[in-house]
Amino acid sequence: MAVGRYVTDLDTGDVLGPIEFAISPFQVREYCHSVEMHQEYFQGSDDQIAPPTLVHLDKLRLYRHACPAGTGPTARVHYEFDAVFHDEIKVGEPLRVTGRVAERSIKRGREYVYMDIELERLSDGKPLVSYRDTVILAYRQKEQ
Repeated sequence: MAVGRYVTDLDTGDVLGPIEFAISPFQVREYCHSVEMHQEYFQGSDDQIAPPTLVHLDKLRLYRHACPAGTGPTARVHYEFDAVFHDEIKVGEPLRVTGRVAERSIKRGREYVYMDIELERLSDGKPLVSYRDTVILAYRQKEQ
């Protein structure tokens, strides 16, 4: 399923995934602990749900599967994201995530990659999160 050797190899039109998985109670508790989200519905109630921002980890899951050699020769900077949450994500529920590189471009000497990610419930295909991620792959001084 590899798309590129490195994340820095991704280009417009590349599709990452789909990947099927389930989020465990442990993953949610550890993530929530790291970002100080101590609400009971994240920490182990009977109806435990995943926090919406956990979708950031799905992006990393896509990178790991599609780019087996890792980040690449330059680090990426998570610049901004925009997310629409359609429904709660129940812990243990089978999920599917797919990503698509919508655009790769250079602005003011910086190389940007825009990726659209869709997280859906596996059982019925219901959208749970629509996520637009923007990263800067490498910073270069503007050429004079």
